[in-house]
Amino acid sequence: MTIKLTIPGMACSACASNITKAVIAIDANAIVEADTKTKFVNVETQASESVIREALIAAGYPPS
Repeated sequence: MTIKLTIPGMACSACASNITKAVIAIDANAIVEADTKTKFVNVETQASESVIREALIAAGYPPS
């Protein structure tokens, strides 16, 4: 399933890397595309959207 989220707090490549790591910790096979310019994150994962959202909130990047 593809999950599309907006992460207002993602400002740089380090933020994108931290977001990717947070998702990979939940689903090691996830594919994460984070765009710091648009603040959009696309996640291809088997995990539910609520689990992904909780992981991002825990990492300090709450989706809007």
